[in-house]
Amino acid sequence: MKDVGPDLFSSPNSKDQALTNGPLAHRVRPTDFSGFFGQEAIFKKHPFLKGEELPSLILWGPPGSGKTTLAQILCHHRGLELYLFNAVLGGVADLKKVIERAKEIQQFYDKKAVIFVDEIHRFNKAQQDALLPYVEKGEFIFIGATTENPKTSVNRALLSRVHLVTLAKLSPEALENILNEAMDKIGKKLAPEIIEVLSKLADGDARQALNTLEALVLREGPVTIEDVKESIGGAVRNYDKNQDRHYDVISAFIKSMRGSDPDAALLYLAIMLDGGEDPKFIARRLVIFASEDVGNADPQALTLAISGLSAVENIGMPEARINLAQVTTYLASTVKSNACYKALDEALEYVRTRQTVEVPTHLRNTHPDKYNYQYPHSYPGAFVEQQYSPLETPSFYRPTGNGTEAKILDRLKKLWPKRF
Repeated sequence: MKDVGPDLFSSPNSKDQALTNGPLAHRVRPTDFSGFFGQEAIFKKHPFLKGEELPSLILWGPPGSGKTTLAQILCHHRGLELYLFNAVLGGVADLKKVIERAKEIQQFYDKKAVIFVDEIHRFNKAQQDALLPYVEKGEFIFIGATTENPKTSVNRALLSRVHLVTLAKLSPEALENILNEAMDKIGKKLAPEIIEVLSKLADGDARQALNTLEALVLREGPVTIEDVKESIGGAVRNYDKNQDRHYDVISAFIKSMRGSDPDAALLYLAIMLDGGEDPKFIARRLVIFASEDVGNADPQALTLAISGLSAVENIGMPEARINLAQVTTYLASTVKSNACYKALDEALEYVRTRQTVEVPTHLRNTHPDKYNYQYPHSYPGAFVEQQYSPLETPSFYRPTGNGTEAKILDRLKKLWPKRF
């Protein structure tokens, strides 16, 4: 057998990795289904997980939800050899060495091996394609793990050849069971209220909860709730800049402002800033919102939003957070109208579904009829009724009665009574 090095993969079932070494999260990792808490729903949805045959899988779930633990239990339950491979540490060449090892096991021992690729989303398309022929032929059982949506991070060809198992974020109750089980294994005790608080603050991440528990039991003297809060800090808050969480939060941010709820908008702004979101991205979205959702109901909104973007670009963080807060609360609180946005979309649809729209001859730059153009400033109120578009052109802009747009509507009704 080829030795490809422990940094690339390891086989916990073939080597005795004693429970006396490594982090607590590793030492107390369960080896059977009875100790696997918080994911009962997946066994009801995928009963084959406890069956005799193990198909190739992709395990999708948030950090600390038990993906690696589940893979090890699935193999231990069937007596299968499991090789752990991290997509961050190795490339295709390294993966092929692991695959050769798996094929050798099948050849010499007539027993399929399982290759577990952690963080499979870190593999690019070419790297993921390298797995396809082996998974297709069933030369080993493949299990991939990812914290990112496989529908966007895993090749469709690979995804179509495996079962997708989605693990949920662990509940505080599940984390309490995990922590109590861990303390029994290591012979330590903490007050129930400490475990309860830790379970809530760990944000569904069992690894983080166990790491914090380990730090707490090593302290000298009694452990307090403040110790728990200090130990866990903000490390467990989940935010990504280009995946589901990113889009979910910015979506809630926009919808909260559209719904005129400044407190909710500030909450999502704080989540983004705490998560390290690019403040320029936030400022640009505020500029878009100012025209898309506020529009002419409050023309000052766009001016303020652009000023906010300029402030972010010229001042930077952390001070620029104050500018973002000002713009956010103003846009959330002010009157709303999407009439401009809707009007342009209707005009675009009108143009795209017709042949070239001809400009009336008296409005053209070079045409004998251009002398028939009536200059509005030469008339009272700087207005004169004349044809500005083809006669069949419908009305696109329909101002609301909100804010400044109510005044705009009133004026247009007087100028173009047949339209409004």
